[in-house]
Amino acid sequence: MGISFTILSSGSTGNATVVHNGETTLMIDAGLSAKRIEELLAMREMTGHNIDGILVTHEHSDHIKGLGAIARKYDLPIYANSGTWGALEKGIGNIPEHNRIVLETGQYRDFGSMRVESFAISHDAAEPVGYNFYDGKEKLCVATDLGYVSDKVRTAMEGSDVLVLEANHDIEMLRMGRYPWNTKRRILGDLGHLSNDAAGAVLSEILTGRTKRTYLAHLSRDHNMMELAKMSVRGGMEDRGCFYKDSEFKLCDTFYDQPTPWDKVSQS
Repeated sequence: MGISFTILSSGSTGNATVVHNGETTLMIDAGLSAKRIEELLAMREMTGHNIDGILVTHEHSDHIKGLGAIARKYDLPIYANSGTWGALEKGIGNIPEHNRIVLETGQYRDFGSMRVESFAISHDAAEPVGYNFYDGKEKLCVATDLGYVSDKVRTAMEGSDVLVLEANHDIEMLRMGRYPWNTKRRILGDLGHLSNDAAGAVLSEILTGRTKRTYLAHLSRDHNMMELAKMSVRGGMEDRGCFYKDSEFKLCDTFYDQPTPWDKVSQS
């Protein structure tokens, strides 16, 4: 059946994505209230009962706000590495031992025909990760909250049919914005968030004819806009000699207040 996914919410106010392959349905992060997650699931004709488990990227509140509540309500296993589990203890309340699953960074786990593999990323969290999903020849990569893209992360992204990639901020909007300088410095640093230009640079290095779509994710509501992000990312790619027609490669929207349509990774 292949991999399908919907990004329920993306941004500093909360993040959650659902990945499905016909046998297994997994959620990546649960960074909104349990009630809001249920509302977003309902928009895609789902409930918490359809979810088989939750993968955690890191422990920041915009990724785990509703994690404990929704895992307890639907008796869901939570998958995270040891470092993240250590940082989660105070933030999600009591989780039964049978639902506390350790998936160490760099390891993979098979869910029926779908393989999930985590990879280390650079962010100011205990042990943050991105995730790759494989089913047959299909590959979906989800990588947000990146201070920068290392060679290892670049390798993890390569060969994706669809990529969910952070384009958090426009650098000049951030520099001129209302945040205190310490916060700006954190966002701009190697443990912060990926800018539009940096996202364009990464795509120019890893794209081949295989990658058909990239969803621009985790946009700042204060220091970015979707149309600006798409224009800047595309411009950054072209400045580095990476030219694609819309029929060959698309930059896709994400939203903080509504889910994206279901997308099949195999769709051309």
